[in-house]
Amino acid sequence: MEPVVAIDPGTHPEWFTNRELSWLEFNRRVLEEAQDPSNPILERVKFLAIVDSNLAEFYEVRVAGLRQQAEAGVSERNPDGLTPEEQLAAIDRAVRAMVAAQYACWSDEILPALEKEGCRIQRPDALSKKDATWLEEHFETEIFPVLTPIAVDPAHPFPHIQSKSISIAALLGTEDAQEPYRLGVVQAPRVLSRIIRLPDRPGHRVYVFLPDVLRWQLPRLFPGVPILDHTAFRVTRNSNLYVDEEEIENLLTAVEQELRRRRRGEAVRLEVREPAGPQIEHALLGVFELERSDLFECHGPVNLSRLHELVALEERERPKAQAFVAPVHVALRDPETFLRAIRRSDLLLHHPFDSFSSVSDFVDIAARDPQVLAIKQTLYRTSEDSPIARSLLAAAEKGKQVTVVVELMARFDEEANIRWARRMEEAGVQIVYGLVGLKTHCKLLLVVRREEGGIRRYAHIGTGNYNHATARIYTDLALLTADPDVTAEVAAVFNMLTSLSAPGEFENLLVAPFTVRSGVLERIEREILHARAGRRASIVAKMNALQDEEIIRALYRASQAGVSIDLVVRGICCLRPGITGVSENIRVRSIVDRFLEHSRILRFENGGDPEYWIGSADWMPRNLDRRVEVMCRVRASVLRERLDGILDLYLRDDVKAREVLPDGSHRRVPRVHGLRVQDALVRQHLAAVAPSFELPPSGVSQ
Repeated sequence: MEPVVAIDPGTHPEWFTNRELSWLEFNRRVLEEAQDPSNPILERVKFLAIVDSNLAEFYEVRVAGLRQQAEAGVSERNPDGLTPEEQLAAIDRAVRAMVAAQYACWSDEILPALEKEGCRIQRPDALSKKDATWLEEHFETEIFPVLTPIAVDPAHPFPHIQSKSISIAALLGTEDAQEPYRLGVVQAPRVLSRIIRLPDRPGHRVYVFLPDVLRWQLPRLFPGVPILDHTAFRVTRNSNLYVDEEEIENLLTAVEQELRRRRRGEAVRLEVREPAGPQIEHALLGVFELERSDLFECHGPVNLSRLHELVALEERERPKAQAFVAPVHVALRDPETFLRAIRRSDLLLHHPFDSFSSVSDFVDIAARDPQVLAIKQTLYRTSEDSPIARSLLAAAEKGKQVTVVVELMARFDEEANIRWARRMEEAGVQIVYGLVGLKTHCKLLLVVRREEGGIRRYAHIGTGNYNHATARIYTDLALLTADPDVTAEVAAVFNMLTSLSAPGEFENLLVAPFTVRSGVLERIEREILHARAGRRASIVAKMNALQDEEIIRALYRASQAGVSIDLVVRGICCLRPGITGVSENIRVRSIVDRFLEHSRILRFENGGDPEYWIGSADWMPRNLDRRVEVMCRVRASVLRERLDGILDLYLRDDVKAREVLPDGSHRRVPRVHGLRVQDALVRQHLAAVAPSFELPPSGVSQ
C-alpha cells in the first residue's frame, strides 16, 4: 500500500479556516434560527438575543486580544495564513454584514410577527395620549429618582461607563460661540428593567424600551437646556483578565483586584442608535479613544440581548404548551437505593433529557449519609443559588472532609466563584485553586464511603458544568461509576490538583495537559494503521470546537489513508472537509437547535473493537495544553450501545444540521426524513414514563 503523503506544516493555508471567522460562521448559524419563519416567534427572539450577546463577548475577549497583538506589532501568521491585522479586517467585514442582517431581521420580520400575535413594540412619541400620560407618570415615580444626568464640563467629567451597559448621550446647546455645545450623558441603571409594559389594551400588549423612554424625557433630565441631538449607545471593553499566577501569593485576592480593573478595560467597540449626527458620534469616539472604524450604527435598539426580558414577559401571557419535564433516570429515583444502583453497574446520564436533579441528589445523599467520609469536587461554572454548593456546605458542617477545586479564572463567572469559595472556606470546606498556569476545566465529583467490605469510591465524570440552570438548556453527558479502577484514577487526579503530585499512569482516563493530546493522536494513528491493513477504520467525534493544528493535520493523514471520519462540531471548526487529496473522507456537520450542544463524545473503530470516550476537552490548544481536562473511557457494553445510538441520531439529523463545505462555509443538510435529533432524544427519554406525551411543533418547551 502506498505510504500516506506527509503534509508540510508550513504550506497550504487554504486547508485551514481562521478560528475567529469560523466562530462568526457559528454565530451566523444562530442568526439563521432567528430568521427561520418555521420557528415559533419567541424562539426567534431568543436566538436574536443570543446573537447579540455572543457578539459582545466576542469583542470583549477575541477582538480585544487581536487588537493588542496588532498594536504590539505581531505579524506572525496563523495556519490559515492571516496576521492579527488581517484577521481584524476580515472580522470587521463579517460583523458589519451580520449586524445589518440582525437588525433587518428585527425590523422586517420579528416586529411584524410579534404584532400579529398581539405584542406591539412602540416608541414613546408614537403612543396614544392615554398611554403617554401613564408612561410620564411611571417615569416620574419609578425611573427619574434613580437617574443621574451629567452635563460634561471641567467640574463634571464624563462618567465611567461599564462594558455593555446602555447609556444616553445628548448634545446640549450653550451660549458660548467658541463651544456651541457640550456633551450630556445619562446612564440607564442596571437595577431598572430594560422593557416596560404599558397597561393592557384589548387584543394586544404594548411595550416600550427604557432607552427610548430616557431619550423621550431628556428635556425633563436637562430642563431649560437646548438638546441638539441625542442617541443611545453601548461601549464594549476589553474584559480579559491578566493575572500572573507565578508572581502572586494569593490568587483569590489577585483575581478580585483584576476584576475591578476589567470594569475599566479599554474600549474596543462603540454602538450607537441611528439616526445619530456626526457631531455626537465624533464626541463619543473621542471620549472612548476609538476610531471611526470602531463605530457601529444600529438601526434598532442597542443591546438586543435584552430581548430575553421581552421573551420572559410574553411567555407569562401565552398558553403553556405541554412542557417537557426531564425524567429522572429510572435507576436513580429512590434515594435509598441510589448508591446501590451505581455499585450494580455504570450509569450514563444525558442532560437535559435526563434530569440534572440526579447529580444534585448525588451530592445531597452523600452530604447526609453518615457512612460518607469525604467529598471532592471541581467547580468551573456554577450558579448563584447552586443546590450542589449548598449540599457541600452542609457536608462540611456535618464534619465530613470536603475538598473543592474552584476555578477562579472561569471567564465571566469569576465573581460568583469567588463568593462561593469564601462561603465554603468559612464553613470548613478545603478550597484549592488548581495548578498554577492551568485552568481546571474538568468535571469531576468523588464520594468516599465506608462500607462493609472497606472503603469504596463513587464518581461522577461529566462533559458539562455543575450548574443546574444551564443543565436545563445544554446537552451534556455524564458517567456515574463505582468501578474501583476508574474511581482510583479520579482520586489520583484530585491528588494531582491538591498536592501537585505527578499525574501517574492512567488506563481509563486521558488527562490534559498530560495525555489528552497524545492519547487522541495515538488513536488517530492507530486508525491509520488499521486502514492500511485493510481493517475497519473510522472516527466519529462530537465536540464544541476543533482548532488544534496538530490534530487537524493528523485527521488529514487519516483521511488520506482511507479512514472514514465523521465530525459533529457545534462552533469553531478550522478543519476543511472534502478537499481533493487531503480530506475527501472527512465529513463535518454542525447542529444549532433549542438546546446548546455541549457534549463531547469520541468513538474510534479500532479494527472492530471500538473505543468510546466522553469528557470535558475540545480539540483546541487551550483545552489540550493549558487546562486540566479529563476524558473518560466508557467500557460497559450497554452504555457503548447507547453512545452509538446518540451519535447515529446526530449524523442523521436533517432538520437542524448544517454541513461544512471545503471553503469553510456551511449549508443546510438536505431534508429527507425530517429527523430532528433533539426531538428524537426527548421522545426516547419520555417513552417509558409518558407514552402519551406529544411534542409541540417547536420541539421542546421549557
